[in-house]
Amino acid sequence: MATTIVNAKVFDGTRSRDWTSVRFADGVITECSVVSAAREGDEVVDAGGGTVLPGLIDSHVHLVPGALAQSSTFGVTTVLDMFSKPDVVAAAKEQASRSNVADVRSSGIGATAPGGHPSLMYAPIPTLTTADEAEGFVSERVAEGADHLKVFSGVGGRWPALDAATITALVAAAHARGLIVVGHVSSVAGVEQVVSAGVDVVAHVPADAALGPRLVDRIADAGIAVGPTLATVENTLGEPGGAAVAGDPRLAEVLGDGWVRRLTAGIPRLSGPPYSRAEDNVRRLADAGVTLLAGTDAPNPGTVFGASLHRELELLVRCGLSPARALAAATSEPARVFGLADRGRVAAGRRADLVLVSGDPLTDITSTRAIDRIWRAGIAVDRRAFVASAAEAEQLDAFDARVAEVVAAVRERRSRP
Repeated sequence: MATTIVNAKVFDGTRSRDWTSVRFADGVITECSVVSAAREGDEVVDAGGGTVLPGLIDSHVHLVPGALAQSSTFGVTTVLDMFSKPDVVAAAKEQASRSNVADVRSSGIGATAPGGHPSLMYAPIPTLTTADEAEGFVSERVAEGADHLKVFSGVGGRWPALDAATITALVAAAHARGLIVVGHVSSVAGVEQVVSAGVDVVAHVPADAALGPRLVDRIADAGIAVGPTLATVENTLGEPGGAAVAGDPRLAEVLGDGWVRRLTAGIPRLSGPPYSRAEDNVRRLADAGVTLLAGTDAPNPGTVFGASLHRELELLVRCGLSPARALAAATSEPARVFGLADRGRVAAGRRADLVLVSGDPLTDITSTRAIDRIWRAGIAVDRRAFVASAAEAEQLDAFDARVAEVVAAVRERRSRP
C-alpha cells in the first residue's frame, strides 16, 4: 500500500521546497507535489504543518549490538561505521537487510600501526608498518566487505603511528579500488598529514591548536569533507554534552532511564585544550565552504546512537552553520560523499527514508527532536520498540570499560617525561 504525507513543509536535503505532499510506495518516493498527491487507497498522513526531512545519516559510529535499532528510533536511517571487526559488521548488515532498523556501511578494521590507536579498544587486529604492506591490507578489507577505508594518523600523540608514506600508499590502494578514505586525526599536525596523503574525509576536529588559513584553504580546494564529531569532542574536553541530550524531554522520553543514566554519569575525561577551540576550528572550516558531515562517534561516553546526532546538529548551528546547511550535513552531503545515490534527498525515485517532525528545523534546529513519524525504505519505525537486551547492555559496559582503559593509558603516557 502506498503512503502519502499531506499538509507538510518539505526540506529536500539541500533546501526548503514549496511541496506540501510526498507519496511513496514499495520503499521508494513516487511523487512530491505542491498539492495533495494522495490517490484512492493510500494511507494518508496529515503532517499538520510539520516538516518532512530525508532520513538522517550519522557519518561516524562504532557498531555495538542494538546500535541500528536505537539509531532508527531517532530518525537516523543510515549509519556509517568507522571501525568494527568483520563479525560485528556482518551481523549488523544481516540485521539491516531484514529489519526496519538503520541501514549500515562500514570500514571494517581501520589501518593503524602495531600498538597504535585504537588497538587497545579492539585487539587483536591486523596492522601494518610499511608502505609495501598497504596493497595487501586494503585487499583484505575489501575481501571482508569494507565499504570505505579508515586510516589513523598518530601525529601529535604518543602512540605508535603509521608514517606519511604508508598512509599515502593506503589512500592510493583504496582509491584504486573505488573506496572513499577517511583519515582519523587528533591534532592539527594530523590533519596536515592526512590532507597531504589525499584522503576524502577528515574524521574529528582537532582542538590542540587553531587550523591555519592555508590548511583550511587546502582542505576546501581539495574538496575534502570534515566530520567534526563535536558530540564526542565536547564530552572528552569536559563539557556536559551527555547531560544536554538527557535533559531534553523530546529525546529522553524515548531513551529510557538506563540510557539517561549512562549519558550523565561516569564520563572519563582527559585534561586538554578548551572545547571552544574545536568549535572555532569548525567555524573556520564552515566559513571557507568546506563540506561538513554530521557524525557522533557513538557510543563513546556521553553519546548515544541516534539521539546524539540531534545534539551534533545543534552544535554545528552554534558554530555558524545555517540550519539548512546543518541538515544537509546529516542528509544529502554524507550521501554524496559516500556514494549513497539512493538516499539523503526527498525526491521522486529516492528511497523512502523519511522523518516527519513537528515545527520547522529551518528556523529552530532542535525541532528535529520533535519526531512524529519515521519511515525506513517505506517501513514505519516503531519508536518505542527498542529496549536494550541484557547482552547488549553488557556489550556497552564492556565498550565503556575499554574506553576507560584507553583514557587511563593516555594519562599514563602523558605523565612520562
